[in-house]
Amino acid sequence: MAESNFTEVTLFILSGFKNHPELQVSLFLIFLFIYLFTVLENLGLILLIRIDSQLHTPMYFFLSNLASIDIFYSSTVTPKTLVNFQSNQKAISFVGCFVQMYFFVGLVCSECFLLGSMAYDRYVAICNPLLYSVVMSQKMCNWLGTMPYVIGFTNSLISICVISSLAFCDYNINHFFCDTTALLALSCVDAFNTEMVIFVLAGFTLLSSLLIITVTYIAIISATLRIQSTAGRHRAFSTCTSHLMGVTIFYGPLIFTYLQPDNTSCLTQAQVASVFYTIVIPMLNPLIYSLRNKDVKNALSRVIHKKLFP
Repeated sequence: MAESNFTEVTLFILSGFKNHPELQVSLFLIFLFIYLFTVLENLGLILLIRIDSQLHTPMYFFLSNLASIDIFYSSTVTPKTLVNFQSNQKAISFVGCFVQMYFFVGLVCSECFLLGSMAYDRYVAICNPLLYSVVMSQKMCNWLGTMPYVIGFTNSLISICVISSLAFCDYNINHFFCDTTALLALSCVDAFNTEMVIFVLAGFTLLSSLLIITVTYIAIISATLRIQSTAGRHRAFSTCTSHLMGVTIFYGPLIFTYLQPDNTSCLTQAQVASVFYTIVIPMLNPLIYSLRNKDVKNALSRVIHKKLFP
């Protein structure tokens, strides 16, 4: 296929981790454990929020959406990776590659803006507590919960359209899933314009959602510092700690991977970073948002108590 620019590529080979055959079994077991744990804990969190009426608040509405995204975007990548660990060919069809990329990019972008919605929810709760139930109405929650998906999958559709219009000279993807940076590296033609489109889309998603989060937290910090009691300030800050931690570990690898104009030249580093945000972060999010959350722990205690002592 490399001999002719006009040869149609019908499948790709996902060659990520291929250079370390001695690690295939170990990586398979690690990825399988993380994936199963990720699905179980996120699904458990969603069910807990649905079962316990005291968690039927805007904050937990957004948290259940976050758990759903983590399940789906981890499932977009990990099962195929597990199959490839046990396969010699490690192939994915042309259509399957772009379908995987569409859902992965769409869900990651959706999570960026959902984190912005969660930040706005915390802003209203701390800065306007008396108007919280009015401002965060069901209509507003539905809007803040829907728009991240609309923006995220629109972004993804544009990315798919511009990348799929390229001609590919090779079918060997130096990655463990179909990512935009890895596919751009296979282009036969000058992909500078396409790279700039992807860079702008990534920049818009990451920077605009980060701007929303930053502005809301500046307002939150300003309002918190005006609270007279130390206990009140600590309580206000503690409601935001988990969200800030989740934002930090999510955006760090994404910015490193996508906010580089020439990001096709560092695919090895991008591969390592992408393991973190595709495999590890979906597992960490429920732990981050639940372990320090008294409401979730109390809800879990109530559910267990009802099951054991009906």
